[in-house]
This record gives sequence, structure tokens and C-alpha cells, in this order.
Amino acid sequence: MSEQILKEVLALLDEVLSLDGRALGFSTDTPLLGDLPELDSMAVIAVIHEIEARFGIEVPDDEVDGNSFASVATVVDFVERLTARQQG
Repeated sequence: MSEQILKEVLALLDEVLSLDGRALGFSTDTPLLGDLPELDSMAVIAVIHEIEARFGIEVPDDEVDGNSFASVATVVDFVERLTARQQG
């Protein structure tokens, strides 16, 4: 897992979800979807748009499911997978 992508994902979550710095203390095991009230279905859309903007990738609709947003680690894996696919 890329430390840089992890830091960027934490910053992105903190900003998009207006967590006032809370996300910066999350670990990779921190549960998100279903456990973090700020991350509802509308917020997932905002997070996806910000992922696209910050990482310069396109997130295909068929790649989006709840499992990708289950925890910090799954979001990082999601970003890494899409970044590698679009660079390769």
C-alpha cells in the first residue's frame, strides 16, 4: 500500500466529508461506509469525483460498489487499482 496514496485519501476524506481533521487520524482498518455517518450515498459520489480530480483517473460506474468504501484500506486499494489500470 502506497503511503502517499494513503495520506492523500485521508486528506481527501477529511476535506470532502468535512471531518475537521478527524480523518487524518484514521488507520487503514478504520471502517467507513455504514460506520461513518458523514459517508452516505451522496457523499460517496462526492468522494468519487474528488478521487477522479486528485488522482487524474476515471472511475467507471461498474467499478463502484459499497465494498470499495468499506474501510480506509479498501478506498486506498480502489485508488491504487484504478491508477495502475489507467497508467498501464
